[in-house]
Amino acid sequence: MSKLDQTPLSILDLAPVVAGQTAADAFANTLSLARHAEDWDYNRFWLAEHHNMAGIASAATSILIGMVAGGTQKIRVGSGGVMLPNHAPLIIAEQFGTLESIYPGRIDLGLGRAPGTDPATSFALRRGLEQSGHDFPQLLAELQSYLGETKAGQKVQAYPGAGLNVPIWLLGSSDFSAQLAAMLGLPFAFASHFAPEELHRALKVYRQTFRPSATLAKPYAMIGVPVVTAETDEQARFLATTHLQRILKRVRNQSMELQPPLPAQEMERLWTAHERAAVYERFGIGVVGSVETVQRKLKELLEATQADELMIVSDLYAHEDRLKSFELTMQAARDAGRKQGTMEGRKGAAAGCSSSPIMT
Repeated sequence: MSKLDQTPLSILDLAPVVAGQTAADAFANTLSLARHAEDWDYNRFWLAEHHNMAGIASAATSILIGMVAGGTQKIRVGSGGVMLPNHAPLIIAEQFGTLESIYPGRIDLGLGRAPGTDPATSFALRRGLEQSGHDFPQLLAELQSYLGETKAGQKVQAYPGAGLNVPIWLLGSSDFSAQLAAMLGLPFAFASHFAPEELHRALKVYRQTFRPSATLAKPYAMIGVPVVTAETDEQARFLATTHLQRILKRVRNQSMELQPPLPAQEMERLWTAHERAAVYERFGIGVVGSVETVQRKLKELLEATQADELMIVSDLYAHEDRLKSFELTMQAARDAGRKQGTMEGRKGAAAGCSSSPIMT
């Protein structure tokens, strides 16, 4: 059974832009968060590829990965993910081969098969590539051939990239990537931070069909979790309305810049009943509350999913509130181990007393 204090916590960042600020401000906040995350012992810091989405500044994902890796010392940095059908595999191999060469042993290459944008933008990105999610396995195989050892007679090589074997993860919000990751023996990350309804089925498929590989001997699954942690449950619920507003704007296909949090009454006036249901469907496994509440809910989530790693998403309006949320979330996880140790110690002491001979 997964234990919260022993489960690695990581961060997914989209370089969110606060209303009234710029992409440059978002990049500064991203680097600030990554440096704090390293101090708090988060395991990975991933950035995701999105395009034509005002409020999300992580379009040039590999460039931001380089910025974050260059501004930190030890935390793993990667993509969560690069949408492979948008690119020629050789380009991604060269980009991540370059990153791995500069920051050896710290780079992850998470891959998705969705476009990460709307159809018109997808066309603008791909042009003559004429690729869709259906050819994802072939694109992946080509990419792996560039990052693996060069074979005799191989005419096209990624330099840098060849032989570096940058760790590849498959990302998904359905069981397609779960099946492919299992077949290839790769680690799998599920996008339950916005598509929680398929989480359990995808994990089941991944684990039941997993084939050991040179990469992994057994399945390794990471899940995305929206988390807002504050000093009190009430404060956390208030701050979380920024995250909910962002999902609402996505549902409405509006600019996704981060908006100030709202009192509950104003939030209810902001959306229709149908929109409210749609937002909470996407926020389905969201965890919001004080350190104690978040600790309890994350334990329950781990018990239900047996995830090997949690990737935390926390989009808050004020940067200091966002930093505090991630700090308190890690505190909740680490306190779980101390509490468990205290409880076991008390049980042991009680058992010792009950078994002691009666003194006369």
